[in-house]
Amino acid sequence: MRKRLLSLMAGAGAAGLALAVSLGVAGTAGATGAGAPARAAACAPAQVVGNGGFESGTSPWTASSGVITSGGGQSAHSGSAFAWLNGYGSSHTDTLSQSVAIPAGCSAASLTVWVHVDTAETTTTTAYDKLTVKLGSGTLATYSNLNAGTGYVQRTFDVSAYLGQNVSLAFSGTEDSGLQTSFVLDDVSLTTSGDGTPPPTTPPPTTPPPTTPPPADSTRTPAAPGYTVSLSSDATGVTWTGHESVTFTNASPSPLGDVYLRLWDNYHGSCPTTPITVTNVSGGTAGALSVGCTALDITLPAPLAQGQSGTVGFDLRIVVPSGADRFGRDGAFSFIGNALPLLAIRDGAGWHLDPYTNNGESFYSLAADFRVTLDHPTGLQVPATGTSVDTPGASGRTVTTATATKVRDFAWAAGAFSKVSGTSPAGVKVNVYAVSGISSANAQSMLTTSISAVDAHAGRFGAYPYAEVDAVLDNNFWFGGMEYPGFVLDLVDSTALTHELGHQWWYGIVGDDEYNNPWLDESFADYSTDLALGKTGTNCWSSVSWASSSEKITNSMAYWDAHSSRYSTVVYGYGKCALHDLRRLIGDSAMTSLLRSYAQAHWYGVSTTAEFKAAAQAATSTDLTSFWSTHRIDG
Repeated sequence: MRKRLLSLMAGAGAAGLALAVSLGVAGTAGATGAGAPARAAACAPAQVVGNGGFESGTSPWTASSGVITSGGGQSAHSGSAFAWLNGYGSSHTDTLSQSVAIPAGCSAASLTVWVHVDTAETTTTTAYDKLTVKLGSGTLATYSNLNAGTGYVQRTFDVSAYLGQNVSLAFSGTEDSGLQTSFVLDDVSLTTSGDGTPPPTTPPPTTPPPTTPPPADSTRTPAAPGYTVSLSSDATGVTWTGHESVTFTNASPSPLGDVYLRLWDNYHGSCPTTPITVTNVSGGTAGALSVGCTALDITLPAPLAQGQSGTVGFDLRIVVPSGADRFGRDGAFSFIGNALPLLAIRDGAGWHLDPYTNNGESFYSLAADFRVTLDHPTGLQVPATGTSVDTPGASGRTVTTATATKVRDFAWAAGAFSKVSGTSPAGVKVNVYAVSGISSANAQSMLTTSISAVDAHAGRFGAYPYAEVDAVLDNNFWFGGMEYPGFVLDLVDSTALTHELGHQWWYGIVGDDEYNNPWLDESFADYSTDLALGKTGTNCWSSVSWASSSEKITNSMAYWDAHSSRYSTVVYGYGKCALHDLRRLIGDSAMTSLLRSYAQAHWYGVSTTAEFKAAAQAATSTDLTSFWSTHRIDG
């Protein structure tokens, strides 16, 4: 994805959806902020926010006049008092803050904030009024009039990076001169827990222990997934219902007693009310949803030994929320990314059950085969991952059958898109779909960009292995662009589109753990973009300025979610500059050979930082130890 901001401003829908932010996941070694003291072995669990329910007046909060109140038409989540920011219907800013001392010695910290938003705004696409949640210098979340709804809801994210620090917890609401939006807060708490021995980065503490103990080996399993999906849409392409099944094999010497499905887009709901619903599970026994309703544990009838296979099936319902998001709808156009439940990965670290991040990606899956049948009104075009064939359905309907092999995910869109197509000199079919409002000239320009980019990337890293690629354009995408196998979402922007198409190699063909190693796809895709556009990155490292001693190119999304303002600068900017510097150090020819051979060695596999560093060292006689240290590439 290109510079996806930590914001919920486009994906949560129109009035009728309430929000809450909760931040908490187990911390990891090295994830503390600048100047944080070493953690002690003993943890004394604590709740450090004073008067989080606002029932004891204003102290210790510092607040704008009238923010802490108990009336006026809003209600508390519990008790009688709450904090009410904005709601004036005129240009206005309200603030609410307090200093909190987060003790060291624990391994996890969790911030919970209950948020209710109501608004008189009628737009479903423009964020006029905004609430920003900050801890220290990091922006944790931004909400807007697009998040308006009734009631309070809770979510969970990580603030463990702040252990051992004294920081300010701050809320700032800004309202424009138009219609009112009210941001109502209650029951704020920040708790610490866990001993001082950092646990593995996965699973997060909200996840129950899996049925199968973590294996001692590092084999990624369940392997060779094959997904068969049959869905039918309503008249608008917003609601899809049907059935999904997945067949898989245990590749590990350790028995496989259960599997996890990742229901990623349930992040966009109000758990337990979710946009992705799985029912009538066969081939196993479904447990409770966990990790904010984005993970479903299914216990198999009997553990699978190495080489044995199983199949799990279930009925599936998908409801696309309002908002021009990677999973959302912009007017009559629906974008359906990360909606199909996918198998989580188990390896030597256990199950990878990281939380969803709106700042980047959490997605980590093995290459799989998909056969997806989409029954929809004939008036809707349905661009999708893979190669599609349309056949007549019932009266007024079309059945689109998409097949894709060796891909990590499957995404599609639905709407009355305009479409232009072409074929690259290397033989790749390229389709560009555009929402209404995008000119035919712009669509044609993006087709030209796509054709050039696909062949440029293929020339450097290896031939594009699929028959076609679809680009779906909407200038209302707040996140810029988003990549899926053979399918990208983007603005009308040549650089951004070249970047997303670079992800076909770095994330798609050469996979990685996007939550724990985001640089392996984002830095590489941005470096690939520079090469495709003829940019050499001359002197780009001279502008590098680290924000803290803990800031590294190779940090995980747990770190970047706590330091979101630095994510794009470091992972995209510094990351690609480091690769340019590596090229200058080992030579153009050696770098070209390195990336092509590395891609070939990891074709349809998974890249790790350690493996890339080893491959780079093998490509040169120069000792790269100081290079990795200077460029803060750990692992």
